[in-house]
Amino acid sequence: MTTTSPTSVRGIRRRVAVSGTQELVSVSHSPHSVISVVEPTAPSLDLAHWVRTNRSRVEALLCERGAVLFRGFPISGAEDFHGVVKEWSPVLLNYTYGSTPRSRSDVSGVYTSTEYPADQTIPQHNEMAYARIWPTYLWFYCDQAAAAGGATPLADSRRVAARLDRSLLEEFARRGVRYVRNYGTGFDLSWQQAFETEDRTEAEALCRAQGIEFTWYGDDQLRTSQICQAVIEHPVSGAEIWFNQAHLFHTSALPDEVSAELLEGDPADIPRQVYYGDGESIEDAVLDEVRAAFDAETVREPWQQGDVLIIDNMLVSHGRDPYQGPRRVLVAMTDEHNGCHDERTGE
Repeated sequence: MTTTSPTSVRGIRRRVAVSGTQELVSVSHSPHSVISVVEPTAPSLDLAHWVRTNRSRVEALLCERGAVLFRGFPISGAEDFHGVVKEWSPVLLNYTYGSTPRSRSDVSGVYTSTEYPADQTIPQHNEMAYARIWPTYLWFYCDQAAAAGGATPLADSRRVAARLDRSLLEEFARRGVRYVRNYGTGFDLSWQQAFETEDRTEAEALCRAQGIEFTWYGDDQLRTSQICQAVIEHPVSGAEIWFNQAHLFHTSALPDEVSAELLEGDPADIPRQVYYGDGESIEDAVLDEVRAAFDAETVREPWQQGDVLIIDNMLVSHGRDPYQGPRRVLVAMTDEHNGCHDERTGE
């Protein structure tokens, strides 16, 4: 994930000495990047075994940097990827209450990355930051790298928060963010896709468990509303983090013509919209500042086939660049974090 500046992360990467069992790998990283790169000193080194016996080392790198890229290990296919993730956590999380289209792979707990057209950019976001429960760690596996483009850019959520005007940060921390979603309109996911069920009672149970207000209307449409966190403190380091998806759910994220068309109708019927926690509108200019902060902190490095990447989902956001040719990147999520009782939820 090379930086957006002319100097690449690869070009300024420095080697970090390791000792003991760590001599089986080399670790390198850039002082300006969120990424540490771990490579085997012998090509036959089993990544799943190494992860199991060196978890504390990986956790230390994640706490400091935010992301660890495992490169050059003999990983081939979803089963191998699944084996690595299971060594980290025996429970892989489902994508229940998702916000983008993706498919399950043939391996339990492993999904395709977001299935948007190849010519579209997916902006920076922390996974499920629009909810009160989210994965602590996000895993990626490059099964096939695109012929051109297709990187998964990353940004340090601590640095994003630091770039924002202090008054803006404090206002969002105090007021929180309210997400309103309409399912079944034909413009977004159906409630069946989002909740991964065909059973209304199961969807309602999840809403009640997570404090999501819901209303059924029409033939099979569902409207939900939930107040969530905007700024959080990292549970380990205590670092202040920008953690929400206001800039994605807001109509200002859409092309002008699409946004204008949606705003001509009843605001309550917009497929997805976001407000301050008290229901007041968020100004376009405010979210433009947020997007600019993300852009300034974004780094990227092209995928190589067989790469496995783990990120601390609170410390690091991710996105997707447009690409050409076939591309297949798989995703898994682990270590559920329940933010319902965290400070700064906006309630």
